Amino acid sequence: MGIKPAKTLTLSDIARLAGVSESTASRALRDNPVINAQTRQKVQQIAAEHQFKVNATARSLRTQKSYTIAVIILFDAKTQQAITDPFLLDILGVIADELTRQGYDMLLSTSKTTDKDWRSYYFDSKRADGLIVIGQGEHDERVEQLSSAGVPFVVWGAATGNESFPVIGSDNRQGAQLAVAHLIAQGCKRVAFLGDIRHTEIEMRYLGYLDALQAAGINVEPALQLNTDFTAQAGYLQTQQTLFSQLGSLDGIFAASDAIAMGTMKALLEHGIKVPQQVALVGFDDIAMSAYCTPSLTTVKQDTHAGGKLLVAQLLSRINGGKAASQLLPVKLIERQSSLRKH
Repeated sequence: MGIKPAKTLTLSDIARLAGVSESTASRALRDNPVINAQTRQKVQQIAAEHQFKVNATARSLRTQKSYTIAVIILFDAKTQQAITDPFLLDILGVIADELTRQGYDMLLSTSKTTDKDWRSYYFDSKRADGLIVIGQGEHDERVEQLSSAGVPFVVWGAATGNESFPVIGSDNRQGAQLAVAHLIAQGCKRVAFLGDIRHTEIEMRYLGYLDALQAAGINVEPALQLNTDFTAQAGYLQTQQTLFSQLGSLDGIFAASDAIAMGTMKALLEHGIKVPQQVALVGFDDIAMSAYCTPSLTTVKQDTHAGGKLLVAQLLSRINGGKAASQLLPVKLIERQSSLRKH
């Protein structure tokens, strides 16, 4: 007689052996922190001993869910910004880790390559259970269409109060106001702004720039507001081509991203301009590199860790029938060498 093959255990069998419910076993196998560590370890050990693997296809058929979240980076057509942007990598890393913790896969794409009909492409096709949109960019009608369709999605960006969908983002206006007030406190009288205000987040940073100038009684000079893409190259070229003509009296620059600030700093230093003695400089984001350039970059820190986790939590709440609300995350000015004239 042949030897009977060992019985393939099901999730129900694993739950019975562990003395827990099937839903608890499922969460424990996904390492969901809702389940206490001792129970997770027990279930995972039993599963390992029996070489049990979750059948993702069967689970999807049973629950009618893909257990996949699509993350769309919203770029406008003209930008040179890419997914390799350090700030984007920071927040994407947090989102990916948090989704994995919750038992979901991440599908990453950009608005440059994504189909025009997001509902059909992601939801009707069962590619994803929900969407996280990073950046509002210039006005994108696809975001409004999602809202009208009533599908679960959340946006990382700047809340204006007029949205019909939840937006999670930093207090961009307050952050910019802190940055420019700091430059003024260092003795700066003429401060340039580098950033593309067609983007809602950057527009809010420009409003914070104006707030600080007006609070200090400094006249706003439209010529010092320079539309600049998110990249270091754009900051470098804008400084070379436009700002150098202002250097006689320009003594401060607020860049709407650290990448722009680093390109600007390179152009200034190559031109023999001392930072911060002649021109003080502040960025926005607090990417890792900002602490290690020379001089180190004063910047406004965005809490990407809290932001990424909140995006996932709010989206999963919507997927499970709950509500999600817009939230504004606090920011912090990180003072470093590029702006400090007074000690």
